[in-house]
Amino acid sequence: MPGQIVFFSVLRSLCGLAAVTSLLCAQTPFAPAAADALLKRSCSGCHNDRLKSGSFSLNGVEASQVPADPRSWEKILRKVRTGEMPPVGVPRPDAATMTGFVHWMEGQLDRNAVAKPNPGTPAIHRLNRAEYTNAIRDILAIDLDHGASLPADDSGYGFDNIGDVLTVSPSHMEKYLTTARRVTRLAIGTAKVSSAIERYTVPRGQLNNDLEGLPPNERAGIVVRRYFPVDGEYSILVRVRGNPAPNAPPPHLDIRIDGKRVQLIEVNIDTAEEKQYTRNQEVRLKIAAGMHEVGAGFLNEYARPEGGVVSVRRGFPAPQFSAVSIEYLQVGGPFQPSGPGETESRKRIFLCRPGEGEAEEPCARKIFNSLARRAYRRPVAPADIEPLMKLFAAGRKDGGSFDAGIEMGLRAMLVSPNFLYRMERNARNSAAGSVHRVTELELASRLSFFLWSSIPDEELLRLAEQNKLRPALTAQVKRMLADPKSKALVDNFAGQWLHLRNVRDWKPDPDKYKEFDEPLRAALQKETELFFDYILREDRSVLEFLSADYTFVNDRLARHYELKGVRGGYFRRVAVEDPNRGGILTQGAILTVTSYPTRTSPVLRGKWILENVLGAPPPPPPPDVPTLSDKADFSAKGLRAALEKHRENAACAACHSRLDPLGFSLENYDAVGKFRAQEGGAEIDASGAMPNGSIVRGPGDLKKILMERQDDFVECLAEKMLTYSIGRGLQHFDLPAVRQIRRDTAKNGYRFSSLALAIVNSVPFQMRRTPDK
Repeated sequence: MPGQIVFFSVLRSLCGLAAVTSLLCAQTPFAPAAADALLKRSCSGCHNDRLKSGSFSLNGVEASQVPADPRSWEKILRKVRTGEMPPVGVPRPDAATMTGFVHWMEGQLDRNAVAKPNPGTPAIHRLNRAEYTNAIRDILAIDLDHGASLPADDSGYGFDNIGDVLTVSPSHMEKYLTTARRVTRLAIGTAKVSSAIERYTVPRGQLNNDLEGLPPNERAGIVVRRYFPVDGEYSILVRVRGNPAPNAPPPHLDIRIDGKRVQLIEVNIDTAEEKQYTRNQEVRLKIAAGMHEVGAGFLNEYARPEGGVVSVRRGFPAPQFSAVSIEYLQVGGPFQPSGPGETESRKRIFLCRPGEGEAEEPCARKIFNSLARRAYRRPVAPADIEPLMKLFAAGRKDGGSFDAGIEMGLRAMLVSPNFLYRMERNARNSAAGSVHRVTELELASRLSFFLWSSIPDEELLRLAEQNKLRPALTAQVKRMLADPKSKALVDNFAGQWLHLRNVRDWKPDPDKYKEFDEPLRAALQKETELFFDYILREDRSVLEFLSADYTFVNDRLARHYELKGVRGGYFRRVAVEDPNRGGILTQGAILTVTSYPTRTSPVLRGKWILENVLGAPPPPPPPDVPTLSDKADFSAKGLRAALEKHRENAACAACHSRLDPLGFSLENYDAVGKFRAQEGGAEIDASGAMPNGSIVRGPGDLKKILMERQDDFVECLAEKMLTYSIGRGLQHFDLPAVRQIRRDTAKNGYRFSSLALAIVNSVPFQMRRTPDK
């Protein structure tokens, strides 16, 4: 009894008294006997020990035993709530009865979860490549893609931050050692410096004004981020090419460092040349050590119309040029280096300097205490520091300087399991299977890796050390969402939930989709990234992912979408009155990654909606059923006929009756997301019959149907984000928490911050189960 009192006090603090009371005391007119009768009448004819349809039998499953078998009842609830069961052709109770049955199941399962919660046990979590890169940035102020040199991360449950699949191989350890050596040398300034040249080719995915570094009135530009190892003189060489108009004034090339102009060069090109002319423009200047942005661009009147400011980090190949453009930017040097300088990295590392004749160990210990506290995400003990001090002594002796000793200790810190792994400990003397809160320090790490894909900052860490984080959670979540580092949610959560990472590698048939080019590819991805970021930053309703009457376009994308009045390569928010645009389902990035290179795919699109919007993924297809070729050049009419024939197989019809209508409603969009009313002179048929008999006609109807199922969408989004936030796949015992997240989000107008807060306040995020021994 005392344990129950303690436990309910914890739940009350997490969920609020009203929520707990409503779960425990809510009554419903639906009785267990009625539930048993419904299952027997509508379900047991197929789901029994003899037929075992769907590998599921209801024999022995009784409504009075929900607490004893929540796994089976969660499966029943999902199938009934999404309308999959009872299937078409089987007697179906009326809507009121089905609604009552669903509410009764939810109430039974959720009350059971409050009485006997199971928050699960996340595995030890190795930092993935994005988390490693961001952690280095936040500790040492070196904002480079350090994870690029590490082996690729495996994915599970749709994300690459799942603890169970983030294994470590000998190759990982070798790469960690190499990367730590490079990073520490850059940060401290002990890298061996010799004059070198780095060339950055202009990517083909040109996005005007997409990055800071060049002003809005410049085009055909390039912006690169580079770490300059020492103070010294460097050369910036820009290779330009093109054919300016005859008798036009010479083009002006603007070279900038960190957004500030360092030189404006008049480029003299002989316009009498019939072929494209190339010329190198070079400047030499002194640059301080540290991270800098180097940019170059032509003023608007000289640039090619479809050029723009781009980042080489996007990795697109070089474009074809038409007017005056930049072929590449090259950085050379350093020449006459004068030392490591006072970089931000060195300021963070060297909190002190031993005076002449003073002992160096106290200062080294102070430095390691400060860095290890951030790197290990907790206060450090002498046992954490002593190994670093031994390495400091060895490095000091071999390298002959205080800085060399610090480098050696820092290098060891960056390959320590305390840095590379997120490890949570069971409560002291906790029994196997018992449930307890994670510590405030563990909560701080969960929070920062969820919202930032990085380590806690000083404010978060200080609150956790003082045991003041939980009372301040609401304010901290809102602060963290407003921080620029929350862009990690766009890159890492949205990039995987919406499959945006696939856009870069998607290759449509160039003969069939001649208008598809690299600027369009980049614009499609940028649109959806900006859309997600806007909902996050402006704290909009997450329902706008489906229903928004706006989007983000530049001139290249506006032409593709046939939107009028959009000029210039920069992206801007535009209102959309056409029901065929607005929301993620009509955005080209989603439509391309759910198509084949040669044609659309109602199956892929329908499957994507079921998995990522409705949270009702179909089972894998039977192994003995042939699939439609992804290379077959079907017309829209021929594709519909082929799928109708495919559904004649009873094994296929059960799933395709759910998949195909959703996918066909998007058939007006071709494989590159362009809207079309006809194909080959024939009208596109974008209609489909849903399993319940309703007809969906086109994207407008689809959005209406999905908005009618907004609870399913919000639960699906909550499932995806909860999975991402705790780094493990969800199990049946997590689903009551998902429903509570949906209810809490709805109470606050479905705002993005309310979804994030509901996840942070949930039992799986706040608590931990001691594993069975």
